[in-house]
Amino acid sequence: MEKFFKLKEQGTTVSTEIVAGITTFFAMAYIIFVNPQTLSQAGIPFGAVFLATIISSVVGTLVMGLFANVPYAQAPGMGLNAFFTYTVVFVLGFSWKEALAMVFLCGLINILITVTKVRKLIIKAIPSELQSAIGGGIGVFIAYIGIKNAGLIQFTLDKGKYAEKDGGTIIGSSSAVPGLVNFDNKAVILALIGIFILLILLILKVKGAILIGIAVTTIIGIPMGVVDVSNLQGSTGLGDSFKDLGKVFGAALGSEGIGSLFKDLSRLPLVLMTIFAFSLSDTFDTIGTFVGTGKRSGIFDAEDEKALQEGNGFKSKMDKALFADSIATSIGAIFGTSNTTTYVESAAGIGAGGRTGLTSVVTALLFLLSIFLGPIVNIVPAQATAPALIAVGIMMMSSFKEIDWSNLDVAIPAFFASIFMGFSYSISYGIAAGFIFYCIVKVCQGKAKEVHPIMWITSALFILNFIVLARL
Repeated sequence: MEKFFKLKEQGTTVSTEIVAGITTFFAMAYIIFVNPQTLSQAGIPFGAVFLATIISSVVGTLVMGLFANVPYAQAPGMGLNAFFTYTVVFVLGFSWKEALAMVFLCGLINILITVTKVRKLIIKAIPSELQSAIGGGIGVFIAYIGIKNAGLIQFTLDKGKYAEKDGGTIIGSSSAVPGLVNFDNKAVILALIGIFILLILLILKVKGAILIGIAVTTIIGIPMGVVDVSNLQGSTGLGDSFKDLGKVFGAALGSEGIGSLFKDLSRLPLVLMTIFAFSLSDTFDTIGTFVGTGKRSGIFDAEDEKALQEGNGFKSKMDKALFADSIATSIGAIFGTSNTTTYVESAAGIGAGGRTGLTSVVTALLFLLSIFLGPIVNIVPAQATAPALIAVGIMMMSSFKEIDWSNLDVAIPAFFASIFMGFSYSISYGIAAGFIFYCIVKVCQGKAKEVHPIMWITSALFILNFIVLARL
C-alpha cells in the first residue's frame, strides 16, 4: 500500500487517509438521495437513479484514486442534474433517454479534449492571479454551501416577482433578500452546535477533527429530534431498484436515446448547443476544483505542474486526474444519471489530511456499501456535515492573500472570478465572469496581445453559452 500510493512521499499515513476518505464521503453523501429526487422528475425511475448515482460515483472515484492517485471523489453533479431535468427535459422537450444520450456524448467530448490536451492548455492559460482567485472563490463557494445546508440563511421574496416552473421549482428575481434565520428551530440550533464543536476541535488541532465533528453532531441530533433513527429500520427496496436499473441501463445508446437524437435535423443546432452547455459546465467545474484545491494543498506541486506543461501522455497527476474525470460522465450516462464530475466537497477530505488516492478508494468503498446501508447514511443530517464545509471554506480563502487587491487591474477579474462563484452558486460561472472581465481589463489597457488565445476562445464560448441559455 505504501509503495502503490506513495504515502510517505506525500507526508500522510494509512489512518489519515482513511479518516479523510470517510470525511469526504459524508460531506457528499447527500447526492445519493438528492440526485434521484431531481432526475426522477424527468421520468427516470427513482430506484434506477439511486443505483446509477452510486455506481457512477464508485467507478469514477476508484479511477481517480487508483489511476491518478489523488484524493478526489466523483459523483453526479448538482446543478448539472437540475439543468438535465428542468431545462433539457421540461423546457426543451427532450425525453430523458435523449437527455442521457446527450450526457453520454458530452462525456466523449470531455475524453477527446483531455486526450488532445485541450483541458491541459486551458489550465496553463489561466493567469496566476486568476488561479488564486479561483482557489479563494471555491472557499467562498464551499462555505456558502455549508451555511446554506446548515439552514442559517433565508430569503425574502416579493410575491409578484417570482415564477413557478414545472416540477414545482420557484425562481425568484433579484428582489430576493437574504437574511439570518430566527434561532427557534432545532435543526438550526444543531447546526450552530456543530459549527462550535468543529471550530474548537480545529483550533485545538485535534486529529480527525472534521470526522469527529460530524459524528458528535449527529449523535447530539438524536435526542434533539433532528436525527430520525427510525429510518434505520426502513427497507432499501433493493430488488425493485435493480429491476428499474435493468430498464434504464443502456437506454442512452438505444433507439429512443442516441438513435432518435439526430432523426429530426431541425433540432440539430439545439442538440449540439445543449451538449456544448453540458460539456462547458462539466469541464470548468472540474478545472476549478483542481486548480482551487490542488495547488493550495500541495497535491499538485511544482514538479507536477512542470510535468503537466512539458510532458507528453499521462505523466503528471493532473493529466491522470483529468482523464479519470473525463470518462466518468459517459459511464454514468450508460447507467442512467446526469454528468458525473469531480466534487468540490472533496476539499473536506483534503482538509482532513487526505493527500493520495487511498482517500478516494475509501470514499468509493463507502459509496458501494451505501447500496446496502442507505438508511444509516441517510440519518447523518446536513447540519452535521455543513460545519465541515464551512471550516474547509475558511481554510481555502487563504488563497486571497496572493492577490494584489490594491491593483484594480488584478482585483476586478479576481473579484468576479471568486465572489461571483458563490453568488451564482456555480464554479464554472465564476470562472466565466473572471475570464471575461480579465479580457475586458486587458483591452482597456491596450494589452490585448498579452491575453492567451485560449482565454479569448474560452471567454467567447462562455458568452455564446449565456446567449443560448437566455434564449431557451
